[in-house]
Amino acid sequence: MASSFQTVPEMLLHRLSATPDNTAFSYPVGSGWKQVSWKQFGEQVRQISMGLRAIGLQNEQRVAILSGTRYEWIAADMGILGAAGATTTIYPSNLAEECEYIINDSDTKYVFAENDEQVAKLQAVRSKLTGIKNVITFDGKPSADGWVLTLNELQEKGKTATQGDWEALVKTVKNQDIATLIYTSGTTGKPKGVVLTQDCWVYEAEGIDEMKLLVPDDVQFFWLPLAHSFGKVLEVAQLKIGFHTAIDGRVDKIVENLAHVKPTFVAAVPRIFEKVYNKVIDGAKKGGGLKYSIFKWAVEVGREVSLLRQKRQEPGGMLGIKYSLATKLVFSKLQDRFGGRLRYFVSGSAPLSRDMAEFFHGAGILILEGYGLTETSAASFVNRPTSFKFGTVGPPLPGTELKIASDGEILIKGRGVMRGYHNLPEQTAETIKDGWLYTGDIGEVDSEGCLKITDRKKDLIKTSGGKYVAPQNIEGKFKVICPYVSQSLVHGNNRNFCIMLIALDKEAITEWAKNNGVNGSYEEIVKDPRTHALIKPFVQELNKGLASYESIKNFAILPKDMTLEDGDLTPSLKLKRKVVEGKYKETIEGFFTGNIASI
Repeated sequence: MASSFQTVPEMLLHRLSATPDNTAFSYPVGSGWKQVSWKQFGEQVRQISMGLRAIGLQNEQRVAILSGTRYEWIAADMGILGAAGATTTIYPSNLAEECEYIINDSDTKYVFAENDEQVAKLQAVRSKLTGIKNVITFDGKPSADGWVLTLNELQEKGKTATQGDWEALVKTVKNQDIATLIYTSGTTGKPKGVVLTQDCWVYEAEGIDEMKLLVPDDVQFFWLPLAHSFGKVLEVAQLKIGFHTAIDGRVDKIVENLAHVKPTFVAAVPRIFEKVYNKVIDGAKKGGGLKYSIFKWAVEVGREVSLLRQKRQEPGGMLGIKYSLATKLVFSKLQDRFGGRLRYFVSGSAPLSRDMAEFFHGAGILILEGYGLTETSAASFVNRPTSFKFGTVGPPLPGTELKIASDGEILIKGRGVMRGYHNLPEQTAETIKDGWLYTGDIGEVDSEGCLKITDRKKDLIKTSGGKYVAPQNIEGKFKVICPYVSQSLVHGNNRNFCIMLIALDKEAITEWAKNNGVNGSYEEIVKDPRTHALIKPFVQELNKGLASYESIKNFAILPKDMTLEDGDLTPSLKLKRKVVEGKYKETIEGFFTGNIASI
C-alpha cells in the first residue's frame, strides 16, 4: 500500500489546510455540546506543541497523558506529536505506583494530568519521578513552585510562535521516529512498553481509508480509552479521512449520548453489546404475555433475515412483510436507542459471540468485528460493511500479511507491527522472529481469507484427559444464553472436568430479585438458593451445545462482580484469569475435593 504521508503531524497539517472550517470535534460542556472546527483545533495544537518546546521538550522525548477520554486528550496527543515528541499513555485508573513505573521506564519528561486527583498521584511519588520536569493539568490547579502548569499556561508559552515555526518543526519528524509508547495492561507481571512509530499510525490511517470503512460525512461517537490502541487508531484515522468525532469517555453516559449525537459510526467492546442485549431481553420479559411473545417472534424473524443477508440476499414475500412489521413493533425502538442513523458498530478488544452479532444484525444493527493487538497498532483484521462474515474478524488490512504456525498460532507481518518492547530486547526477540509477530492467539483462515480466532494460546485449557478446551468460546456462548451474567470464567486446566465461576450483573439480578420476592443486598441475593436455581437451567442449556469433555459440571455464583477497580479486568475489560482464579482458589478447589466452599 503506497503511502502519501510520512508522519502523523504531516497528516494533521494536510487536514487543517484541506477542511479548516469543517467540524472536527464536539464534546460536552455543561448541559450542551461545544463544536470545534479543524482550524480551531489546529490553533490549539500549535500552541501546545510550541509550548512544549518552550519548556524544553526535544525530539522523540516522551510526554505522558494521564487522563480519561476527552477532547483535551486528543489535543495534547497531537500537540506532543506536533512538537516532535512521543506520547506515553497511562490509564486514569492506574495507581500512583503504576504511574511511577511507566513514567520512569519510558523515560518520560513531562506529564499531562487530567485533574487534581491525577496530579495527586504524581505528587505522591514525586521524589521518585526524577526525570519529570513539569506536569500540565487540564482541569487542576497550578502549583506554587511551578512544577504543575495549567493547559492554558502551557498554551500561552506557545502563542508567540508562528504557523511557519510550527510547520518547520513538524518537518523534523521522521517516519521511523517513536510516536507512541503504549504499556500493555498485562494479565500478569509488569506491563511492557510497546514502541509504535509514526509509520505504524500512518499505515493504519491509510489502510482504514483505503477500505472505505469510514467516510468524511460520518459522525463518530467516541468513548473508548485513548490509552488503548483501539482508541488511538480511530484518532489517527480521523486525521486522514476528516469525519466529525463527538467525544465523551463517561461510560455511564453512552446510551444518553448516542441518542443526542445520533452517530453513523461507533467503535465498542463486546461488553457494551452484552449489556444492551441483557437489558433488551430483560425488558421484553418484564413486558410479559403478549409483548414478550411478539418480541420472541420478532427475534426469530430477525434471525431469518440475518441469515439471508449474510448470503448477500434480501428478504422478500411473506418474510419481507413480517420483517417490516417486526421492525415497526420491536427493532425500531432498539435502533432509536442508538440514535437512529447508525451505519454500523465496529467491535474489538475481545471476542464477540456470533449469536450476539446475529441478534443485533437481525434488529437492523450491523456489528463488524475486528482484531489486532497493541503490538500491531490495533487494527490488523476487520470485516467490511459489504463483505462481513460473522464468527470471523474478517480479512487483513491492505498490506498486512498473515501466517498460521504449525501449532495454530497467528503470525502477523506489516507496517503496523511494533518496533519492539521498550528496553526489553530478549522479549522483543521472542515475539518478533524474521519480521513475523507471534501474537499468542490461536486461529484459522477460511476459504474466503477471513480469520477466525479460536482462543488465546496461553488460555487454552488442557483437561487431565488430554482434551483441549477453549474457555473464551464457552464464556461467550453463556453471555448470549443467560441475561443475568456479567462475567464468567471457565476453569479446568489439568482437571478431569470443567467448572464455571459466574458473576451476575447487579442491575439485572437486583431487578429479578425485587420481582420474585428475594430480598436483601446484592451480596445476599447472589447467595440465595433461589438465585442458584435461576442460573442452573442456563448452564444446562449451555451444556447442550458443548462436547462432554468441555461441558460445565458445576458452577459457583461469586459474591461480587468482576471489575476493573478490583483488578479482575484489564482496562480494555479482558478477564485477568490468573488473578480471578487466585482470588477464588478455595472455591475452585472445593469443586474438585467435594467440599464446595460457601461464598
